[in-house]
Amino acid sequence: MAQIAGWIASDAGQHDEAERIYRLGISAARQAEDHTLAGNIAGSLAYQLSNNGRQLEGLTLAQAALHDAGNDAPPKARALYWDRVAWAHTQAGETQPAMRALGEAGQALSEDREGTESPAYLYWVDAGELKVMESRVYTELKRPLRAVPLLREVLSGYDATHTREIALYLSWLAVALADANEPEESAAVAERVIRLASEIPSERTAERVRVILSRLQEFSDVPEVSALLTEHYPT
Repeated sequence: MAQIAGWIASDAGQHDEAERIYRLGISAARQAEDHTLAGNIAGSLAYQLSNNGRQLEGLTLAQAALHDAGNDAPPKARALYWDRVAWAHTQAGETQPAMRALGEAGQALSEDREGTESPAYLYWVDAGELKVMESRVYTELKRPLRAVPLLREVLSGYDATHTREIALYLSWLAVALADANEPEESAAVAERVIRLASEIPSERTAERVRVILSRLQEFSDVPEVSALLTEHYPT
């Protein structure tokens, strides 16, 4: 319950409240000696810290979650912890450690075979989700030639009812396209992100819209970008 409540508060931009709730959940999981659950909640808090200017704290916590859960944690859990370590390294500007962590995440998930038991709350951790994180890491590391194909692959098969997630993944695609010097296509994707973001009350998606528009300012002389910025990013 703490993990879900913390996630909701974080997505609404209430980061102090989310941190309080997450830490309550971590404490409860540790008292119950459920190290896998404690690692899951700690990883969620690490993700928030990394995304909000506390990169060093986020990396330390993500690494602690991985270490504390140990090698006996289910493969899906270890894959998720490694993914969060990869993201924390990325936000800290550490390219090679981030790439190595992605590889460890993939290796951990490959050990999840039929009959392997995982907690029910890890139902969503699969190869597709690892590709999502991989593509986002590549985008943040300015490697659009790797990021764009992965993001297109993920989005092509994603459930259309998951509006928030689609908006977020499209936002990384828009940035990756801008980094690949494809401003017209980036502007078209950005328009979709803005439309989807307007339909959901998520501060996270609103922030991603701001990131895209800021990134596209470099291409303000391109007609498609100029029209987008004029409408949605007035100076």
